[in-house]
Amino acid sequence: QVQLVESGGGLVQAGGSLRLSCAASGRTFSRYTVGWYRQAPGKVREFVAQITWSGGTYYAEFAKGRFTISRDNAKNTVYLQMNSLNHEDTAIYSCRADLHWGQGTQVTVSS
Repeated sequence: QVQLVESGGGLVQAGGSLRLSCAASGRTFSRYTVGWYRQAPGKVREFVAQITWSGGTYYAEFAKGRFTISRDNAKNTVYLQMNSLNHEDTAIYSCRADLHWGQGTQVTVSS
């Protein structure tokens, strides 16, 4: 059983940065591919980025060049560094490992 807890969201001005964290319980977390997803008001949830157990990364087109996903398996944590944020990045950001989801963290970008 894996439990995921996101943190690091908040209110930021356009052009600013935030770093989200996804902390996991469970000794097998390092074996999982972990993904970040987001859901904006009135929109469907969309993929943001993912990182494999070995560190391979994949990004949605809108995230390339602005977002960086990383992981620290010793801390059972996956990070999402988000730079050059704009209003369209406003959403609830959630992490996923296999079938397990966190509760999400709100990111609000003021224009």
